[in-house]
Amino acid sequence: MPHSSSGPSHSSDASRFDIERYLKERAALVQNALDRTVVEHRGPGAKLLEAMRYSLLAGGKRLRPVLALAACEAVGGKPQDALGFACALEMIHTYSLIHDDLPCMDDDDLRRGRPTNHKVYGEAMATLAGDALLTDAFKVLARSPASRAGAPVLLEVIAELAEAAGSAGMVIGQALDMLSEGQPTDLATLEYLHARKTGALFLVSVRGGGLLGGADRTQLDALTVYGRALGLAFQVIDDLLDVVSSTEQLGKRAHKDDAHGKATYPALMGVDKSRQFAVQLKEQAIAALSGFDGRAEPLRQIASFVVERSL
Repeated sequence: MPHSSSGPSHSSDASRFDIERYLKERAALVQNALDRTVVEHRGPGAKLLEAMRYSLLAGGKRLRPVLALAACEAVGGKPQDALGFACALEMIHTYSLIHDDLPCMDDDDLRRGRPTNHKVYGEAMATLAGDALLTDAFKVLARSPASRAGAPVLLEVIAELAEAAGSAGMVIGQALDMLSEGQPTDLATLEYLHARKTGALFLVSVRGGGLLGGADRTQLDALTVYGRALGLAFQVIDDLLDVVSSTEQLGKRAHKDDAHGKATYPALMGVDKSRQFAVQLKEQAIAALSGFDGRAEPLRQIASFVVERSL
């Protein structure tokens, strides 16, 4: 069962918890691990590794891997139990960004405040860098130090990550996103799309982290509800930021959704109702953690952090 009696109360944890510091420390842990995982190369393959590292080590909040570490900690595990998984998540996320930015997809020139991968290395090398990151991610996860959860659980995490990244998750989400450009779309279809394009990787981040930390069924069910709500909230806020923020603020091209004729929550619901919906999803995510003790405070604070980016 989720922990409820040990540890400090939720309110006292929230009053003194520094989410910015937590995110910074966990992101640095992931960054250092990634730097050791995808190493520089001086041989014939140097340019490919350079292109991989260019995008992989470009910074950012590392939200998905941090969620994995936080979920692992929430059920009593240690960050090291899920660090290999966290690296694999960021490698897959980075591959998706490289490919999304290509001219045949969203055709973006800017990512995290600097030129996109294909602008620096060319379309062919950027495509291959993404391919390599996706494939190598599963090697990293499979060879990560055995967590206390054991090999069968690690195999389950590998399977869930593959599902989240593949034709049932991110890839079908991206395909539907492209097919829906300029087409009338309702809210149910939009939610289906984003549950896969964006939400699948959020969901597997918290489920995988929980599994590797030794979560029981009740805990895993709660993390599943949390992950689904948070993933959708993140996308609603992302849609909002594209409308209300500048390119300089985002570090990537703003207002591109409207330019591409994409269906978004602000386009279908309006800005104010989209904000209200994001807040409802945040509250749903936090409520799912009601049975956990103070070790889940990072997850609660991350939900608030994600939604309050545009409020």
